[in-house]
Amino acid sequence: MTLSHMQKEFYRIGVLLLAMWLVRIVDATIPYALADHGLQPRRWSGLPGIVTMPFLHGNFGHLFSNTVSLGILLGLLVWSRKSPWVLAALTSVVGATLLWLVGRDANHIGASGLVFGLIGLLIVGGFLNRRLVPVGVAIVVGILFGGTLLSGILPGSGAGVSWEGHLCGLVGGAAVAFFASEEAGRWRIRG
Repeated sequence: MTLSHMQKEFYRIGVLLLAMWLVRIVDATIPYALADHGLQPRRWSGLPGIVTMPFLHGNFGHLFSNTVSLGILLGLLVWSRKSPWVLAALTSVVGATLLWLVGRDANHIGASGLVFGLIGLLIVGGFLNRRLVPVGVAIVVGILFGGTLLSGILPGSGAGVSWEGHLCGLVGGAAVAFFASEEAGRWRIRG
């Protein structure tokens, strides 16, 4: 991957993160609460939340923690994978759709489902592809985010925390990694 291509990819990451911050700034300054329109499981009115959830955050601290994790994980994704934005979009949609199907009755907001999805995608995908760079990325992600991963998917991981959103994101990312893997055909035949 050339330097100019990497610069373009990191620019795209910056634009995505900036869009998340702009939505939060608007939400904090207008009298209408945008964050009320997150993902609401099993409600037709909650379906748009599959797309809007990663852009809506309860406060700036929530957004900041997701920004740092998302920036790191997206950077590793664009550096190590072909079609990183397709993989990221699929991961987000699959995880959020699972959450819509099985999540508790609440308004789920934030990009942490995508964060956990990218963790699953990078770790599972790294080991399925069995190439040096993806495996190295999987190990780095495991080291950096292993504690967060384990504590974030357990029920009772914190008041107001969508542990099921984290778990659905993780499962969605792992599923996308499996189906996007070059080895997927052989694994499905053996399984």
